[in-house]
Amino acid sequence: MRKKAEEPGMNMTPMIDVVFQLIIFFVTTVDLEKKAIDENLKMAMAPHGVAVEKKDPRTVFVDVDQNGRISIARTYMSPAMLRVILRKAVSQHGQTIPVVIQGDGRAKHEAVKQVMDSCAAVGLWKVKFAATKEIAGKPKS
Repeated sequence: MRKKAEEPGMNMTPMIDVVFQLIIFFVTTVDLEKKAIDENLKMAMAPHGVAVEKKDPRTVFVDVDQNGRISIARTYMSPAMLRVILRKAVSQHGQTIPVVIQGDGRAKHEAVKQVMDSCAAVGLWKVKFAATKEIAGKPKS
């Protein structure tokens, strides 16, 4: 009796492995993005401001809460530590790195000025301020 030859086919195991790895990558990336946003910040309103359409992936978001504490991705730091972090970013990517200061509307200007001074100390000049375009639950006017 002769054995029937196996039909040639494609091994799907490597492709399934890659798909699962991509799923894991995107799930963890989305989770990190959510953790980086501090919901306790109540930013100032700017209803007539222009919304940012194109974002630079190198952008450093610096938060200043109502008590004047400085943080990046919910990690609190002193202005000196912020300068160290920004200096390292400048050494890796140059002085064109954009910085967005997300200041709480109740924060004192002195705390925001410390962030601006840290940026200036390391030679960063692309500094922007984040504001809220609309109030939650109300449409844009």
